[in-house]
Amino acid sequence: MDGTNPEHRNPGVDIKNWQLPQNLRWSFQHIADFLPTAMISRGQGPASVFPVALRDLDSVPIPAAWPAEPPMSVGSVMATTDTDGWMLMHRGTVLAEQYFGDLSAGAPHLLMSVSKSLVGAVAGSLCDSGLLDPEALLTSYLPALSGTGYDGATVRHLLDMRSGIEFSEDYLDPRAEVRMLEQAIGWADPDSAGPIGMYTFLMTLRRKWEHGGVFEYRSCESDMLGWVCEAAAGAPMPMLLSHLVWGKLGAEFDASIGIDQYGTGMFDGGINATLRDMARFGSLFLNEGSSPTGERVLSRKWIHETLAGAPDSRAAFAQSPGDNRMPGGMYRNQMWFPYEGNDVLLCLGIHGQMVYINRPAQVVAVKLSSWPLPQDAAKLFGTLRAFDAIAAVLSSETPAASQAFLPLFGVPGREHPLAADSEPRTSA
Repeated sequence: MDGTNPEHRNPGVDIKNWQLPQNLRWSFQHIADFLPTAMISRGQGPASVFPVALRDLDSVPIPAAWPAEPPMSVGSVMATTDTDGWMLMHRGTVLAEQYFGDLSAGAPHLLMSVSKSLVGAVAGSLCDSGLLDPEALLTSYLPALSGTGYDGATVRHLLDMRSGIEFSEDYLDPRAEVRMLEQAIGWADPDSAGPIGMYTFLMTLRRKWEHGGVFEYRSCESDMLGWVCEAAAGAPMPMLLSHLVWGKLGAEFDASIGIDQYGTGMFDGGINATLRDMARFGSLFLNEGSSPTGERVLSRKWIHETLAGAPDSRAAFAQSPGDNRMPGGMYRNQMWFPYEGNDVLLCLGIHGQMVYINRPAQVVAVKLSSWPLPQDAAKLFGTLRAFDAIAAVLSSETPAASQAFLPLFGVPGREHPLAADSEPRTSA
């Protein structure tokens, strides 16, 4: 840290105020300055290198979602959605890479719930190796869960967020479980008994309905998944992430993960990484599980099972008690599918973190942000539409590619999820 640069100085940020809107841009880029973290090593191999052919994507227009919508472009979306940085690759070539404020190519940024997809990849690798069985009961790996709310749940229930655990993801409610979890691990100033640690907190959660029912977005599912992965592999998550995922990507930089007072990772939202390295991660889902260096990270079987979902994945998603505003979509293996079919999949995090993968268009895009509010449907779907619009343009320019992907929100007759109601409600 350069103490001579006023922009780099800690503006009085600590666990009491780091999530205030005015502090987010700084805090998301300096987590290690006020919270404990553990390194996720990139290993010793060379970084993968992408060809670069920068072009003007800011001027790409976004099809109107409803008749009265003002004209929008990719550039206008990026300028109005608290962007810290974004980039886009097409067929492995970087077409756009922009940084705003103090973010730079080598600076890590908090990924929030995009971290879930990385933990999901660890679980996938362990399933590929036979160390983890997605259909096994959690108690077969963690006998201490017997008699807790998670008794009777399986690894698959965690992967798809279909346990019956009671857990509120209402970020604006200080008494919601998602906020109580932060207090329990020392990520927020405790207002009662004080921090107790991630594992102890998870064991206090109770079941509200039978496991294996509808999808409900809950961060505790990813935290429990991380704990199970550690038990199955006999190693801590930073080591698993390094050996199974990060060290195989050809990453440029080490990543890091926030930890609790006992050294346990904040699996659901604590990973910090750079824009380019997250593009490398996204490319796994274009390359059938292989990294940009050609090293196998996830099996083709795991990728294909992720894309296919379970026979009832979309029905479980449609019946969710939350309003996800993704009609026809699903959630599978810690990944979002916002549309019918499996053309597009997402890693999503609150305050505007996104990894976008469009398989027919062979596009990977990443956006790191610092929205003032945790959830903002207009900014989320605006970003999604921007990347869809670019993918459609690139597909039209490459006739040899598979059938061009058309942005669903630009198709006449398809209602945009914000057309009737602009209140931000989408979870991620």
